[in-house]
Amino acid sequence: MTSQWISGRVSRRSLLGGSLAGAALVASGGTVSRAATGADRRPPPLDTQALHAAVSDLTHPPATSAQLRVSRGADHWYTAAGAADLTDGRSPGPADRFRAGSVTKVLVAAVVLHLWTAHRLRLDAPIGHYLPRLLPPDSARITVAQLLNHTSGLPDHQGVPDLSTPEAVLRHRFDRWTPQRWVDTVAHGPLKFRPGTAQEYRGINYVLLALLVEELTGRPYGEAIASRVLRPLGLDRTLIPGDDPRLHGPHVHGYLRMTDGSLRDVTVFDQSGSWGEGELVSSVDDLCRLQQALLSGELLPPKATEQLFTMPPDTVRMLDGSPARYSMGLQKATVNGVTFWGKTGETYGYRTRVFATRDRNLSFVLSYTPTPLTTDEDMTQRVVTVLTS
Repeated sequence: MTSQWISGRVSRRSLLGGSLAGAALVASGGTVSRAATGADRRPPPLDTQALHAAVSDLTHPPATSAQLRVSRGADHWYTAAGAADLTDGRSPGPADRFRAGSVTKVLVAAVVLHLWTAHRLRLDAPIGHYLPRLLPPDSARITVAQLLNHTSGLPDHQGVPDLSTPEAVLRHRFDRWTPQRWVDTVAHGPLKFRPGTAQEYRGINYVLLALLVEELTGRPYGEAIASRVLRPLGLDRTLIPGDDPRLHGPHVHGYLRMTDGSLRDVTVFDQSGSWGEGELVSSVDDLCRLQQALLSGELLPPKATEQLFTMPPDTVRMLDGSPARYSMGLQKATVNGVTFWGKTGETYGYRTRVFATRDRNLSFVLSYTPTPLTTDEDMTQRVVTVLTS
């Protein structure tokens, strides 16, 4: 069967004119995982040669580096290609930090669901109940659950810069944004659809959820994530950077190809434009650990873990008419009959894919550094094709 990975222009940054974040994963085929289910059935061995070839092709798409960690059953494997830093040619490593983009949303969702299990909030309550006077009346009636699963119908952004060229991205790389300023960009105009009736992936949903976390905990949302997720799991390479535009310690550099053909290092970048939904800094090893803890139920109580796998009703469709793809924090994708759960993430110079089957029998973390402002999903497609063939 054929499958297709489509980068959706759906994040706040994409709404600024770029091609970033929260890529949607669409595939043909059934929804029944082909992973082995019987105790006497061993999964096939990993085709490490094919997987290495899949990430070693750094021309489709053009990229400066790639890392892949795969687990199937008891087999665990890692490979890397290219250079973490073009100035010295150092190879990337599994503990190197990089920008993980919209994987941030998984951590925000985990904290919100944790607060829900502690009876600090209701998923069916309107966001205006917790954050009064922040939104106009129609938007204030959107529920916490509708923000979590991207069925809010919030208006499109207004008054944001055009970042449709790499040169424009560089000019705006140190712009400072506040959460209130971002919320103000969707505080005008009518809702796009009645909340709960359709699905549209929007970063602003998670800006509001991060503000909710701060309101209920009295702490910056990054500190709430650190205390409830990062420290308990020992994720010492993962952080919300706050006002710091730099990556520290061993890290992977991101680059953009300018219209004149030159490469510019965009590793140092003010992340306030992705506050609450796309700031995360992490590593391949840490994302693998997070993935296993989240899907196994180690991180959240059972009823909260179940919400991660609960999709909207079948009547809820994406705006293009395709089936809904997002639960309360995760993204669902079926490729060649294998159903994956996880999250995509991207920001300028970086792209991350973190997916696993629900039984965690098959999982992968892919991080690479594409240089075009817009690019196809060729590398992701190659990896998934090998894993599901």
